[in-house]
Amino acid sequence: MGTITLMLILIISLTSAMSFSQKETMAQLQFNAYKIYHRKQIYRIVTHAFVHASWEHLIVNMVVLYSFGSAVERYFQENFGTTGTTYYLILFFGAVAFSTLWSLYKQKENPYYNAVGASGAVSAVLFTAIFFNPWSNIYFFGILPIPGIIFGGLYLYYSYYMSTKKMDNIAHDAHFLGAIFGFFLPVILRPSLFNEFLGLLFGRIMM
Repeated sequence: MGTITLMLILIISLTSAMSFSQKETMAQLQFNAYKIYHRKQIYRIVTHAFVHASWEHLIVNMVVLYSFGSAVERYFQENFGTTGTTYYLILFFGAVAFSTLWSLYKQKENPYYNAVGASGAVSAVLFTAIFFNPWSNIYFFGILPIPGIIFGGLYLYYSYYMSTKKMDNIAHDAHFLGAIFGFFLPVILRPSLFNEFLGLLFGRIMM
């Protein structure tokens, strides 16, 4: 398992577990656009990823991070050498921040809106894995194998659709933005990788 991925899982799990019994920790770390915008508590843009709403919420995010994080660490090391670890951290924490942008704008006058969880960053890691290996199977509910590129398209559509319907309390817009960040960061770091992605994608189709 990737060292950085393991460290992230341990830190997030410990902080989340502590916040379940210490409500003041949750209140201090959670995302609140009103406090960020009006009280300049900028740190919340990042710290909300280290606390979760429930054990189920935490476990799902950490299982996905465990499943794809090590592969992404390896892809970054293979493509960027010694800077791969730095870029992996930029991927994770950049996605944490980027995934909050819409909520920060939309909820900045709402003091009662709070959000927690590393879902934006986890979505980014998942979609970076899809970028580097688009035809690798992702097992939906751990059972049904779906090629990553197809799963990714369905995931983006679902996240966008649910964010417009507002049918639940899940921050689907954060999932969507995190996924976009994760897919395009490798291209920003090295534009030629997009041609490699297209080769992997269409090479399989043409076979």
